[in-house]
Amino acid sequence: QVQLEESGGGLVQPGGSLRLSCAASGSIFSIRPMGWYRQAPGKERELVARISSGGSTSYALSVKGRFAISRDNAKNRAYLQMNSLKPEDTAVYYCNLEIFGNDAWGQGTQVTVSS
Repeated sequence: QVQLEESGGGLVQPGGSLRLSCAASGSIFSIRPMGWYRQAPGKERELVARISSGGSTSYALSVKGRFAISRDNAKNRAYLQMNSLKPEDTAVYYCNLEIFGNDAWGQGTQVTVSS
């Protein structure tokens, strides 16, 4: 069973940066797509960025040009570099590993953008 654990969240001022990490257990990580999602209070969970096993990336329009997703398959880790953060980026961020309809999720890490 795959387990995911996020880290790197926190409080940052508008315009600042954070780097989220997702550590995964299990050998399946390297061969499956993974994504970063977020959920703000009162809103549905939304896909922020996705990366294939081969490194192809896609982004939500709201974060394109500001966020960058990457992965290190040798270390079973994925990252989300977040720059030029805005208050509307405030949310709990989750990493997700797509496993044929039985996806794995982390517990989430809080990101708060506020002055």
